Amino acid sequence: MKSFVLGISALMIALLTIISIFVYQKSDFFITSPPGFSEIDDTTVSAPGGPAADALRPVDYEASISYSLQNDELRLTYNQGEDWVNVPVEKEQLFSGEYQGNKQQLMEHSYILTEDRAAFLHAESSNQRLRSIFLTYSLDQGTTWETFEITDAFPAMRFRKVDFVNDQFGYVIVSGDRTMSQEFSTVFLTHDGGETWEETNNSGVSRMIADGGFVDESTGFLSFGTIDPAEPMLYVTQNGGNNWEEAAFHIPEEYNHVFVIAETPVQEEDQLTVLVNQGPNGDYAGGFVKGKFVSEDNGETWDFLEEVDPDETASE
Repeated sequence: MKSFVLGISALMIALLTIISIFVYQKSDFFITSPPGFSEIDDTTVSAPGGPAADALRPVDYEASISYSLQNDELRLTYNQGEDWVNVPVEKEQLFSGEYQGNKQQLMEHSYILTEDRAAFLHAESSNQRLRSIFLTYSLDQGTTWETFEITDAFPAMRFRKVDFVNDQFGYVIVSGDRTMSQEFSTVFLTHDGGETWEETNNSGVSRMIADGGFVDESTGFLSFGTIDPAEPMLYVTQNGGNNWEEAAFHIPEEYNHVFVIAETPVQEEDQLTVLVNQGPNGDYAGGFVKGKFVSEDNGETWDFLEEVDPDETASE
């Protein structure tokens, strides 16, 4: 009986040994890469002249020209993310001043990004009350960069906007030193492509600025009132900022207190047009419909033309 038990035990041990060897060989077969396949490397592939390609993603995937703020650095792409160029501006300087966003996207209007010009408005990232404001730009898609000072003493910026009307004439509109619904705002102009800047005469308005811009070297606009506006408050200059005067809006009675914040006027054939939105608290037709006004006297007076629905405004 004892020998029988020992025999059975030996047989079971032998079977377990055979099964173990078989399982090991099978698992080795599945783990081993088949012929013609290489092992996958989990390290990232570096982009030409830059960081890992799969680590950089354009903010706008659909645009051929876009940027990235990943890894706390500003980089540009002119071919949907295949290649990247570095911008010699610290990320914190791009958001210096009164800013409460997540710093994942540049502030609207604070930069220009086209085939012919890349330009970025920025300020010293210091704790001083007055700071220098600069424009850093490239005219050759990032091969070379220039930085020029716009002003050497300005309070922490809130609103900021830069644009060029042509190759030589451009403008910068900035505001700062805000207290409740009041602030200081001013305009700087360049006539040499951004190398030198001159401040225009002040509009004398202390309400918070909403928008502004120039349609040519003489005609410019500043739109005020962002907190509970009752009607559009648009100031116009027709002499390059030497004088600013408030424009007049002829608003039909049914649109009183509906269209209240003027955007930047634009030239359409032989007249100027401007969209006036409903502000942050508008609820007319969903709150997104805008009023379109036209001017036949270069921006001094504006007459209502039509309503413009959200799809039309988005395409402009």
